[in-house]
Amino acid sequence: MKLELNRIAEGLERNEIPLGVFANPELYEFEKRRIFARNWCYLSHESEIPKTGDFIQRYILDDSFIVSRDEAGDVNVLLNACRYRGLGLCKAEKGNTRNFKCPYHGWVYGLDGSLRDVPYKDELFATDSLRETEWGLVPAPRVEIWNSMIFANLDHNAPRLETYLGDARFYIEFYTNKTEEGLEVYGVPQRWVVDADWKLAADNFVGDGYHTFITHSSTITAGSLPAPGGEFLKDGVQVVLENFGVGFARQDSLFNSLAYPPSIMQQVRQNLSTSQLQILDQGVSLPTHSTLFPNLSFLNAPGGYAASAPPAPYMTFRVWRPLAAGKTEIWSWCLVEKNSTEEFKQACYRAYVISFGASGTLEQDDAENWMTITKAARGNFSATLPLNYSMGLRKQKPMKNWPGPGDAYPMDFSEFAQRAFWRKWLAELQR
Repeated sequence: MKLELNRIAEGLERNEIPLGVFANPELYEFEKRRIFARNWCYLSHESEIPKTGDFIQRYILDDSFIVSRDEAGDVNVLLNACRYRGLGLCKAEKGNTRNFKCPYHGWVYGLDGSLRDVPYKDELFATDSLRETEWGLVPAPRVEIWNSMIFANLDHNAPRLETYLGDARFYIEFYTNKTEEGLEVYGVPQRWVVDADWKLAADNFVGDGYHTFITHSSTITAGSLPAPGGEFLKDGVQVVLENFGVGFARQDSLFNSLAYPPSIMQQVRQNLSTSQLQILDQGVSLPTHSTLFPNLSFLNAPGGYAASAPPAPYMTFRVWRPLAAGKTEIWSWCLVEKNSTEEFKQACYRAYVISFGASGTLEQDDAENWMTITKAARGNFSATLPLNYSMGLRKQKPMKNWPGPGDAYPMDFSEFAQRAFWRKWLAELQR
């Protein structure tokens, strides 16, 4: 594998990636151990478990975790495995309960993971072989919450979440801090499996504005993506950080506000910092697409949802959960402003479902591309095919007057953020 990574590194120096990275089982095993076992992974939003006893089941690759809110109001992230024979305690994807009881031997655990009851304990176990304090559910090694977003890390020695996020927080706040009460998840996360590699999705969302006017041309024509046609997203800004890339559009006033009404845009201007407002005052949109390494993407855009109604903004958080080399489970959340009206929330949700729900028009466009690429990547000969990642080099220079952190480039038709993603990916595999 070291030789393979060296070849990939040599290609990346030429701004090339081999097609085979999108369907390589050996590479996938490396990713499991060196990327997903070491980096912060998004699990859920606090609004999904608002009450005591609420729980949801979430995953980091093959590891299942119960995310629960206990009697003290604290959030717990617990490995979904009984300490007696390892049976998964939680079969449901969500619910409300007083405790978790193993259906195999009846061991009972509290919402905080503490062992509460063992049938026939005194008769069957010696005191020193079964101390309740030592046999509770195992928590994820690291759990932290930022802006109501719950993350976990499987590495005890990982840096703090805020350190990992770094300057990405400046841009993610555009999504999470528009209004005083912030976001809430609307409905349940939609899930579906595609025969496509997770890196294709992360790569697409971190920087690929270039595909939009071709891949999504029919949705632009139909009005479900309300934007000017031919050069959509070309005139924008792409910002690059080590763990994060984000794109801004420079379109008309409707798109720049992402179809948020004046009442919310007024709150946006009250909530954001001076530097964040300076970005909007340069005539760009609120941030649209982005990816936080390794596999959390954001998308905020206007969407048409009814022929007789103006567009509504939709916000989606997406996790690209790898299931195998070239196979991904997509998790897609719709988030809305908590303090907005129910009518507005429903409009946002309908715009989301039509655009980027499981059967959404833009979602199908992207998935078809990714699956076709992954299929091609499985060939012995095609796996060696070098792919060009040189867009923008020697054509675009970092903007000198950009108010935010990171290097900002004056087009969203660029691959600076994608190249940064691949450099980060390779560095994680090599360390």
